[in-house]
Amino acid sequence: MPSPSVSGLDRRLFLTSLLGASAAVAGLSGCAGGSAAADTEGAATEPLADKVPAGTSLKIASYQNQQQLQFKLARLPELPFTVSSWVNIGAGPDVINAFRAKSLDLANNAGIPPIQAHYQGFAAKIVAIDITRKPNYLFATKPGSDIRTVEDFKGKRLAFSQGQAQGVVLLRALKKAGLKYSDVKLVPLTSNQFLTALQSGQVDVAPLGNNQAPAYLKQYGSKGAHTVTTDVVDLLNLLWAPQSVLNDPAKAAAIAAYIPQWAQAQVWTYEHPDVWDEEFYVKTQNLTLEQAKSITALANKPLFPAGWDEAIKWEQETADLLAEGGFVKKFDVSSLFDHRFESIAATAVPAEYRR
Repeated sequence: MPSPSVSGLDRRLFLTSLLGASAAVAGLSGCAGGSAAADTEGAATEPLADKVPAGTSLKIASYQNQQQLQFKLARLPELPFTVSSWVNIGAGPDVINAFRAKSLDLANNAGIPPIQAHYQGFAAKIVAIDITRKPNYLFATKPGSDIRTVEDFKGKRLAFSQGQAQGVVLLRALKKAGLKYSDVKLVPLTSNQFLTALQSGQVDVAPLGNNQAPAYLKQYGSKGAHTVTTDVVDLLNLLWAPQSVLNDPAKAAAIAAYIPQWAQAQVWTYEHPDVWDEEFYVKTQNLTLEQAKSITALANKPLFPAGWDEAIKWEQETADLLAEGGFVKKFDVSSLFDHRFESIAATAVPAEYRR
């Protein structure tokens, strides 16, 4: 039976609002029938090829052109395959839909989208892990709010995206504050709707990324909007791909060749904040240099573990937390990891970025 955790909101409508009608139907059918099998059936197990075959191409997600810009500024070697499309997409539900449509081969997300994909019965695997130690999100209030702590969320309308990192950060914050799902009203939205919902007063609180908050506060801080900070982190920054892509030896080899540069690009960005502030936040995101510096001051040091034990434990805790609320069925998350790629990112970076 569905949990009352969404304040009586119909489960089908909830999923539809998050993922679109077709994805919602897939999610419901996946919930009912053997989604775990979809994660393992036909999974490739042979060793990765040492060389990417000529003519191989990948469609890679690069939200707001961030990845291409990192590669360009870091002057990394040319990739040994063709990127046929850098897809400007970032939100987990959108990535899942793009995977289904075969318009995307590889994406960079947090830990929750692979769980959501499993719930929908869509087979995909995690191929690289970056550990996040500091919070990437904080909670912003609507203008004129008197909310100051997470405990004050009781009885309030909270923006909630089941299939995105912001959703699990909210659930973890509620649990840490001792609040039950029934103590609040979870309003189903996707993250790109959060700012509008805050501005209009549709919700009282929404989790915003560290890179979003400065602009929001600049516009609405004088009207009583403010932020509530917590120490809740979203541990996983990861790369993942559909099982069908990983079953293709040429594409799997291309992904293995991409991972080192993905890791090295993040290290470069972390080590060159002044350049990144100017080239990305100021020139492409229209932020002031002061706002940009406030964001990079909160940036996480990239950490690429040689082993995934901590990541798997965290992913299991996240899946269990969602299952407690009735959002997914309980399952063993170890099926979400393709261990053929486990050490690739770590070996590509200096030792200080491995732990």
